[in-house]
Amino acid sequence: MKNSALCFLYLCIILVSCSENQPPLPEPDTKLNQPGEIEHLENSASYPGKKFASNWSVTRKILQGGKQQGVELLTIDNGKLKISIIPARGMGIFDIHSAGIRLGWESPVKEIVHPSHIDLESRGGLGWLEGFNEWMVRCGLEFAGHPGTDEFIDNTGNPSTLNLTLHGKIQNIPASSYEVVIDPEPPHRIRVRGTVYEKFFYGPKLKLVTEISTLPGSENFQISDQLTNEGAYAQEFQLIYHGNYGSSILEEGATVFTPARSVSPMNEHAAKGIDNWKTYLGPTPGFIEEVYLLEPQSDGESNTLALLANADRTLATSVRWNLSELPYLTIWKNTAAKEDGYVTGIEPATGYPFNRKVERKYGRVPMIQPGETRSFTLDFGIHQDEDSIQSILAEIDELQKNSSVMINREPPATE
Repeated sequence: MKNSALCFLYLCIILVSCSENQPPLPEPDTKLNQPGEIEHLENSASYPGKKFASNWSVTRKILQGGKQQGVELLTIDNGKLKISIIPARGMGIFDIHSAGIRLGWESPVKEIVHPSHIDLESRGGLGWLEGFNEWMVRCGLEFAGHPGTDEFIDNTGNPSTLNLTLHGKIQNIPASSYEVVIDPEPPHRIRVRGTVYEKFFYGPKLKLVTEISTLPGSENFQISDQLTNEGAYAQEFQLIYHGNYGSSILEEGATVFTPARSVSPMNEHAAKGIDNWKTYLGPTPGFIEEVYLLEPQSDGESNTLALLANADRTLATSVRWNLSELPYLTIWKNTAAKEDGYVTGIEPATGYPFNRKVERKYGRVPMIQPGETRSFTLDFGIHQDEDSIQSILAEIDELQKNSSVMINREPPATE
C-alpha cells in the first residue's frame, strides 16, 4: 500500500513537471480585420471626362472573425489619405492613414465589434467600452457622459428615474443607409454620407445625417453632421466628438495646444496634474486617467482649433470647429501602458462628460425644437513639416494673446 502511494506521488510530480515545460500553444491563424472580397464602390477611373488632383477610390470590405463578423468597412482613399468608416457603428471612423502616419490608437479591443455583441448595461453601464477602439466616436444623442441615474418625465407625465449608460447609444446603432457622392464640379469633393436614427416610442425621435468628406490628394478631411428632431416635442440632446489619438503622434513630450479661457480638472485626481495638463508622458503602467475641461477661446466668428504635436514638433494633427455649435472641449489623458490602451482624447462637444444630471445643472444640456436641425462641422488636418506646425501654433498664440488662461485648481461640484 505504501509503495502504491509513493508511485502515485512520483507520477503526479512527473505530470506537473511536464506541464510546466510544455511550449505555449500556437495561436490559430485568425482573420481579424481581413476582408472577404474588396468591392470598388467608386473610383476616379469611373469619371474619364474629369480631372482630379489625384487618383482616388471608395471601397468596401466585409470583416471576418469573432465579434466583427459581417461588419462593413468603407475606405475613402483620396490618393494621400485613407479613411476607414464603420456604418454598423454609427458611421464612426476606425482610423486614418497617410504615408506611414496613423490617426487612431491601439485599444485592447482589437476587433471592430458589431453592436449586436454590445451590452451597454454591463459592468454598471460601462458596456460601451467593449467596442471602444475607433479614432472618432460620437457620444450621444439623447445623453452622453458618465453612467448613472437621471430623472425624466415618463409617458404618464410623472417624474421617473432612468439609468444612463456610458456615452449614450449612437455609436452602437447601425446606419440605416449610406451613399457615396462625388461633387460634379472641381475640386470634386468625395463624400460618404450616412443616416442613423435614435428613436423610441415615448422617447427621443432623433435623426443624424453624417458626412465624412475629403478632396482628392488632400491631407485634410471633414466631418459634417446634421441632427434633426423628428418628434413633436422639444428634446434634450448631448453630442461629444470623442477623437482618440495614440498612434504616430502621441509620445513622451507630446503636447496639446489650444486657445482657452479656462481649464478645470474633472476630479480631485486630475487636479493633482493640472500644471501639466498640456503635456504627455510615455506609456506608464498604472497611470490613472486625467480629464481636463476647457472653455475654448475663439476668433471674432467663434472659430477655434486644437493641435496635438509630437515631442519635437515635426508631426501634428489639428481639428477646427465653431463654438456656436460645440462650445466646450475635453482633454482626456490616458497615458497607460500600451497593453492597456495608450491614448489621449481631444473632444469638442456640447458639454462635458459628466452624467446628464450634472450637465443639466450647469446649463450644458441643449434643447432641439420639433422639426429643428442643428449642424456640426469639424475640419481635420495632418501636418508633417515644421513650417505648417509653427504657422498653426502662431495662430493659436494670436487667439490667446488678449486673454490669459484661468486655471481652476478645484474640480466643479457635482452634487
